[in-house]
Amino acid sequence: MGINVKKPLYKRVAIKLSGEALVGDQSFGISPDMIKFVAEEIRSVVELGVQIGIIVGGGNIFRGIAASSYGMDRTSADHMGMLATVINSLALQDALEKQGLETRVQTAISMHEVAEPYIVRRANRHLGRDRVVIFGAGTGNPYFTTDTAAVLRAQEIHAEILLKATKVDGLYDADPVKNQKAKLIKNTTYMEVLAKQLRVMDMTAISLAMDNQLPLAVFKLKDKGNLGRVVCGENIGTLIKH
Repeated sequence: MGINVKKPLYKRVAIKLSGEALVGDQSFGISPDMIKFVAEEIRSVVELGVQIGIIVGGGNIFRGIAASSYGMDRTSADHMGMLATVINSLALQDALEKQGLETRVQTAISMHEVAEPYIVRRANRHLGRDRVVIFGAGTGNPYFTTDTAAVLRAQEIHAEILLKATKVDGLYDADPVKNQKAKLIKNTTYMEVLAKQLRVMDMTAISLAMDNQLPLAVFKLKDKGNLGRVVCGENIGTLIKH
């Protein structure tokens, strides 16, 4: 059930999927309807011949930085957050396989019974065989967000672009929820994002992407077909690059 889009602009992409993207209309957890929708969107892009690596967040289950603000040790809290990303990764793997896609989950924290350990050469071999690879447990280190993990993995698998799937249309000059006059930014640079502290990703992730000249596209996930449109180079959301 592919979507009617043009030829893809990229051969290999990395997708940063936040935990919140899997919540759907619920207040927390994983929405069966939403994860099925995400899987269908990913399948439509795989059918275009695009190789996909997915970096999954865990904010729908547990957010380490929030727990640390309540007095929990940051290292313990971040490790709990990493485990939440693995739960999401396994749920996404199940949804993708129901769509007929061959997938692999790799985790930065070893848990051999449920997923492969993250090995960059193995990940690239899977991608070369058109398997969707899902990266869980962030970087495996506390104090680093899944945004930073997404940029790191995108570089390691030689993705041509990192796609950040969000709940809003793209990057705004102010919070569109709080400010109705906020304007959508269609194109910008990493330096401008850093200078204006536009909260699309944490500053470490933005700096790492800038240093390695990794383009970043921010778009709304819930609009059906948007993922395919971005991959095919349509002017959807916000494009950040040098």
